[in-house]
Amino acid sequence: MSSTSSSQPPKITILGSLNIDLVSYVPHHPLPGETLTATRLLTSPGGKGANQAVACSKLSHSHQSSSSSSSATATATATISMVGAVGSDSYGDLLKSNLASYLVDTSSVVALPAPAKTGLAVIIVDEPTGQNRIILSGEANHLVAGDEYVGRALDGADLLIMQLEIPLPTVLEALGRAKQRGVRVLLNPAPAQRLPLEAYDGLAHLVVNETEAAILGEVDERDLDTVEGLEKVGKKFLGLGVENVVITLGGRGVYYLNKEGRGGLVEAEKGVKVVDTTAAGDTFVGRYALDVVGKGAFDIEAAVRKANKAAAVTVQRAGAQDSIPWRDEVE
Repeated sequence: MSSTSSSQPPKITILGSLNIDLVSYVPHHPLPGETLTATRLLTSPGGKGANQAVACSKLSHSHQSSSSSSSATATATATISMVGAVGSDSYGDLLKSNLASYLVDTSSVVALPAPAKTGLAVIIVDEPTGQNRIILSGEANHLVAGDEYVGRALDGADLLIMQLEIPLPTVLEALGRAKQRGVRVLLNPAPAQRLPLEAYDGLAHLVVNETEAAILGEVDERDLDTVEGLEKVGKKFLGLGVENVVITLGGRGVYYLNKEGRGGLVEAEKGVKVVDTTAAGDTFVGRYALDVVGKGAFDIEAAVRKANKAAAVTVQRAGAQDSIPWRDEVE
């Protein structure tokens, strides 16, 4: 179990990816063979792991307190640690310094020597809809393996968050060891790939989007068009040993179901003008995670509603980590 004392805020550790995002905004997604001129280009820190670490940290601090490390520590609802790898290059330096600026502990982010390079994501955003398409080059993220990373991830953690942008064997090893040590895990299996059945046994929180739910649940995505279909796949995950299942549905909202039988569809926030969906899912995970480690009994519906509200702020802004709101922006 976690070693966090009652006088200290809970610790959330993210074991996952760190990438530099090259984001092009275009009038429409290019067709095969088509060359487009971007209206603008952003180079920004990203990676699902790093994004979720920033989301946890920003949403556990008020913007006003973030400028002072002492006041930020005193008012934080959780402490956040990132575990992963970058290259020994300028992009790696930028990623670590950016995480630190958002009050994320980067002491367990390893800078690997050449020829390892920092991960890179090319993101194309369709400006009229805000929808994105992403091409990922994992680089150093693919070298996150072994006891060094898993041990750091579990050390003192009250909640471990993982995605699938690092090697699957590392994720599975961390899942197994977390179960042995009684550390709760939130798994956001993106990019989606089918998992061995033992990955679900004892998993505290599974957060997926429609596509991921269909792939992992081995159903047609059209089966998730109805609440009945969502409930069916949710129960399938519960039957495999998951305690809480959350399926994000974009403009349709969020479906949730847990082993106590609580479930339902939370509608999307109204009146939201979508600018860029990058990091929206990561914002959702970050805010949801803070309720998981919060005081008192965990209320899945309340957690989903708060996370939904935070993600709605993110989609109205351009970029990844910069677009994620601080705690006082959503309270």
